Amino acid sequence: MGRWGITMPLVGTSVLEHRALVEELAGLGYTDIWSAETAGHDAFTPLALASQWTDLRLGTAIAPVYTRGPATLAMQTATLAEVSHGRFVLGIGSSSPAIVQKWNAIPFEEPFKRTRDTLRFLKAALAGEKVTHEYDTFSVSGFKLENAPAQKVPIMLAALRPNMLRLAAREADGAITNWLGADDVPKVREELGGEAELAARIFVCPTEDTDAARALGRMLISSYMTVPAYAAFHEWLGRGEAMRPMQEAWAAGDRKGANKAVPDEVVDQLIIHGSVDHCRAQVAKYQANGVDTPIIALLPTGADQFDLVRALAPGA
Repeated sequence: MGRWGITMPLVGTSVLEHRALVEELAGLGYTDIWSAETAGHDAFTPLALASQWTDLRLGTAIAPVYTRGPATLAMQTATLAEVSHGRFVLGIGSSSPAIVQKWNAIPFEEPFKRTRDTLRFLKAALAGEKVTHEYDTFSVSGFKLENAPAQKVPIMLAALRPNMLRLAAREADGAITNWLGADDVPKVREELGGEAELAARIFVCPTEDTDAARALGRMLISSYMTVPAYAAFHEWLGRGEAMRPMQEAWAAGDRKGANKAVPDEVVDQLIIHGSVDHCRAQVAKYQANGVDTPIIALLPTGADQFDLVRALAPGA
């Protein structure tokens, strides 16, 4: 089956309550645990805990490049590489104007360049170099890690469109993407090339209540696909016309109208739902189409989330 990841912590559950489940994951066939960072848990602390509970690979998907200074990001990376004994993958990206600017009071400027500059700084710093450099979006003078990792830490970039995908292929160890359908994967893979790792966060709602799954999907899609980067991503993928009524309603302040305007076929492409067996098979389709590391992002259904993680495992 190759790699098979899960997003943790699960929504609405304490980090500390995950220990028993995390200890089971390898036996179930999971290979990876990836964190996220929006308005809940930070990206690093849950992985530091998980590193003591499992030998799986651990990754951030993603840590924003604006909300920590370059040196702080390097130190957190080196620390997680140490406590995980080299099993850590750093995923970084520009994040969004809401997270960076509205919530963290940091100007969201030149996201492509800021991501590129942070990547270049981190590669030097994590290799143990003393960094003094004037980058396009920031400068660093005289920084050197006291505990540089003993081995290379892979760095992957959040990438939605050709420029970032090509940067990931040229200078990083891979790309992390999300909010795409299984049939979109070949187009993304073509831009990234065949050598770099492609990871994808895949939203999975294991319920046979189609109306409930689509209602949740519409709410999430209208919230995300109105962010400019995601709107441009789906324009590139060919969903521009299908998404336009939703985006127009959202821009007019009609949130309910925006939700209603998301077509069923778009929901069904971007949110996996149905029986557990069907969901597992659909995640595997992403792999078959070119994703190296599918990362399940479990959506709430009212059922026990830990049981659903067990049921979605490749070995179930």
